[in-house]
Amino acid sequence: MTAFSYTADTPPAGEAQMGLIVLKADETIEAEFRRIFRGRPARLFVTRIPSAPEVTPETLAEMTASLPAAASLLPDPVDFDVVGYACTSASSVIGADRVGELVQSGCRTRAVTNPLSAVIAQCKSRGISRLALLSPYVESVSDTLRTALAAAGIETPVFGSFNEAEEARVARISAASVAEAATQLGRDSAAQAVFLSCTNLRTLAPAPLIEAALGKPVLSSNLALAWHMAALSGMADRTAPAASR
Repeated sequence: MTAFSYTADTPPAGEAQMGLIVLKADETIEAEFRRIFRGRPARLFVTRIPSAPEVTPETLAEMTASLPAAASLLPDPVDFDVVGYACTSASSVIGADRVGELVQSGCRTRAVTNPLSAVIAQCKSRGISRLALLSPYVESVSDTLRTALAAAGIETPVFGSFNEAEEARVARISAASVAEAATQLGRDSAAQAVFLSCTNLRTLAPAPLIEAALGKPVLSSNLALAWHMAALSGMADRTAPAASR
């Protein structure tokens, strides 16, 4: 054997270091994040967390025990700018503060967020306090999310659901079905904007179509989480023109 010496590189300067904790059953968010962050100055690392086939408040709460281990599977040498826990409903069950504590017990990161915290932050930044909510899940799961939003001052006077209990089937809900249901809900004058909840629901393609049809903002779990992670990582500063820095 011939042994070679080598030089070691450091991570490219100016890139945001992002971690993402994705449910085992989620087939959607990674593809949507690749499209959202394409060409942006970011390195995205993904780990998975066990998730039950059936979505209930009880099965969502079970992820509390697995979050530290899932976070610990992100690369040890990386000091993350932000780590996102990609489950909207579980974040409402476990609580955003507790999610943050559990994630930070497993990896080094300056910030932790989740889709619930992200959509609340986005609503506050845009002056939105009344949402038309479209959820894929059964009422007991959706009620927990609506309660969490209400606690943050965001009401959901208009609500609709696909009433699906199996996570694997959520990823099979067509974009056309999402667009049709969300457009119907969003026509209600009680709603200032539409929120498409769930990271496993395909929303990236239909969101701009719904927005164009309604003339109202359309938020989604994946779009909000990507926006919040970019903001918390300082990506806006990294992409600013040199003359403005």
